Amino acid sequence: MKIVFFGSDDFAVTNLEQLVLSGREIAACVTPPDKARGRGMHTQASEVKQCARQHRIPVFQPEDISQKSFLEDIASLRSDLFVVIAYGKILSNELLAIPRLFSVNVHASLLPRYRGAAPVNWALIRGEQETGVSVIKMNPQLDAGDILSQARLKVEDADTAVSLRAKLARLGADLLNQTVADIQAGHVQAIPQDKSQVTFAPKLTKDLGLIHWQDSAFKIHNMVRGLQPWPSAYTFYKDKLLKILETEIVGSFGGVPGTIVEILPSGFVLQTGDKSLLVKKVHLASAKAMPAKDFILGHRLAVGMTF
Repeated sequence: MKIVFFGSDDFAVTNLEQLVLSGREIAACVTPPDKARGRGMHTQASEVKQCARQHRIPVFQPEDISQKSFLEDIASLRSDLFVVIAYGKILSNELLAIPRLFSVNVHASLLPRYRGAAPVNWALIRGEQETGVSVIKMNPQLDAGDILSQARLKVEDADTAVSLRAKLARLGADLLNQTVADIQAGHVQAIPQDKSQVTFAPKLTKDLGLIHWQDSAFKIHNMVRGLQPWPSAYTFYKDKLLKILETEIVGSFGGVPGTIVEILPSGFVLQTGDKSLLVKKVHLASAKAMPAKDFILGHRLAVGMTF
């Protein structure tokens, strides 16, 4: 089976690597044009392009995927299947019609829940205890195609969006590889998504990270877990933005929300709208991330101080 792979980031690469290691024929990779990234704004290739080069897979980087020349180039490959993961653009009907069979997408949620750009983050923000991955038969609507396969994963208490995303990438890669085999054997069944169960996972914005200490400890704790690595859950300390990177719900001490109610060897305890949160790791603007116990010493935190 000949596959054209569309993708950009490390999540997509995990899936691409699995396909390659399993001996799947990757006719080409399609990925966004190189762009300036990082503090130095140096031009860098996407992770998918770097992976494709390592495996000597041809790469296409169209600015416009509706261009006639690009459509002709992709059609000339005579592929059986498109695999689309974290590509960042919606494929048109014309493009989706090119492969002999159809196009599939791997999405990091149990669709129809959490359609959209940030399913891993929102599953944690909403306090889900279970999530998973879905392989769907694509249509022009975002994440709305028929489900071909799914795999479930328990969300651990210690999971952040970073750790959970890595787990889901590995789970998705295994599921995708098996689904491709099932497609090749003619053993898949496409099941329409239940529209009554649809929820969304919109793109993250910086404003989402601002902590309101009158909210519940559960809500704030899940923000801390779900908004990593960006924008992070944050508050302000002496007019400087302070990212809260690790917390633990420790009980209720009483007091004004946002006030330090106890200093512990492992960090400082802040009152929320109900219970209290032990802050264990922070990152102050213009400084490095550090354990909260070091922040306490460096800034002489004390009970009664307010954020």
